[in-house]
Amino acid sequence: MSSLLEELVRRESAARRRVEQLREQIAELSQRLETEEDRLSRLVISRETVEEVLDEVVQSVERPPDDAGAVSVDAAVDGHPAPLGVVTVPRWRTGMKVSVLPQAYQDAVEILLDAGGAMRAGQIAVAMGMPDQAAKREGLRSKLKRLVERGWLSEDGPGLFAVAERVARQVAGPTRGERADGEGIGSSPAG
Repeated sequence: MSSLLEELVRRESAARRRVEQLREQIAELSQRLETEEDRLSRLVISRETVEEVLDEVVQSVERPPDDAGAVSVDAAVDGHPAPLGVVTVPRWRTGMKVSVLPQAYQDAVEILLDAGGAMRAGQIAVAMGMPDQAAKREGLRSKLKRLVERGWLSEDGPGLFAVAERVARQVAGPTRGERADGEGIGSSPAG
């Protein structure tokens, strides 16, 4: 009977050591988790601040005339030159042409216009001549989501991007009986 009790004591001691090791690992992981959560929080705040600043820059740039090409990098805003290297995607407004977008964004919108329907980021990347790699798809997906936020595209379903209806109508031009702003001639609020 004593050998059974000795065996139980030995197993209990081993179990206590394992429990203590697990507690130490949990404490270490908790500390690492806290550090990473802090880093994530700072990154989110930084990204949101940059987006806010860029939105203000884009909104303060005058609306380009109908025949305008791409927005120049050294365009002045309130008498101050725009920061070099900053690529901004303006919010879509009636009369804007796809040519005001940076080249990669133009290419994505034009591919979607040609497709005439929704596409996934991977399909658009391949159509743009990019290698079918996760990093390329994710980078493009980020651009597509920015175009959605700015009103150029719509996300018809999770990961399905299409040209926003009003943008497509404007690019196609008015149809018979329709003005350039999408309103029918002689239409009324009642129908």
